[in-house]
Amino acid sequence: MNIVLLGAPGAGKGTQAAQLVEKCAIAHISTGDMLRAAVKEGTPLGQKAKSYMDAGDLVPDDVIIGLVTERLQDADTKAGFILDGFPRTSAQAVALDAELSKLDRPLDAALLISVEPEVIVGRLTSRRMCKECGCIGTATDTVCPKCSGEMYQRDDDNEATVRNRLDVYEKSTAPLIDYYRGCDLLVEIDGDRDPKIVFEDVTKALSL
Repeated sequence: MNIVLLGAPGAGKGTQAAQLVEKCAIAHISTGDMLRAAVKEGTPLGQKAKSYMDAGDLVPDDVIIGLVTERLQDADTKAGFILDGFPRTSAQAVALDAELSKLDRPLDAALLISVEPEVIVGRLTSRRMCKECGCIGTATDTVCPKCSGEMYQRDDDNEATVRNRLDVYEKSTAPLIDYYRGCDLLVEIDGDRDPKIVFEDVTKALSL
């Protein structure tokens, strides 16, 4: 199954993607993870992307499209994939359709995890990450719950940046909902509930 995962930053896309990967044994392609890894490693791509990511802006299309197209050549994507964080604009969606057409691997669904903006602001500004293992926790975690490492707030999780990211999402990414609805691929799920309940609805909607 080939799926595009939609939703605002902090809607819970990563959580649902991880469960879909486990259930369906398909590849999870997270552009955010790939870009953060490139930033950490100091690659040319990472250096180019960092200024955009820190400000909460979208990384330019040419960088993302090249990254995703290259990733889709990997063997682990042949059985199916979940695209998490891409496409984010209508232009990217059109480019993705063109690449998937060349590969003869069309999308089966565009899964939208829907959460109200103020709920997301609360979620992201309280989010913390472990410097050692990357575990995601909350502001109440003084040390990592997995490895006892130091927890920190990512640069893009402060309130001003979070609100900017949501504004960018509404202006640039929300039109994708209409795009995929027009393609008869959109599946919308309420994400403001316990993740287990959300996943139950996801599997029903995708007939898994």
